[in-house]
Amino acid sequence: MIKTPVALALTALIALVIAYGTLSPPGEGSGLPFTDKQLHFAAFAVLVLPLNWVRPGWWASMAVTALLYGGAIELLQPMVGRTAEWGDLLADGLGIITGLIPGLIRARKIGITLPR
Repeated sequence: MIKTPVALALTALIALVIAYGTLSPPGEGSGLPFTDKQLHFAAFAVLVLPLNWVRPGWWASMAVTALLYGGAIELLQPMVGRTAEWGDLLADGLGIITGLIPGLIRARKIGITLPR
């Protein structure tokens, strides 16, 4: 079973990878067969997944923090030759919601009471 410190460290590592990928000057593309929006969606789903798995009661704080992180990235991107897009932030938000679902389902299944 993953413990909270490990989940926090993994989340921080994922956040750094996202920062590198989104705040590096634009290049030839990711080389992956996905659109920019799909990559934002997947990155932010993966960002919230580890910590929400072990601390599903933190879901609201994680969602807000992750969305603020995505917003900050969008504000910083023009400084590195990229464009800020509302569509990217929407993809981030949808990814966050999707990434929270497994932990919330797990919490319900094992009887963890979540704050409302």
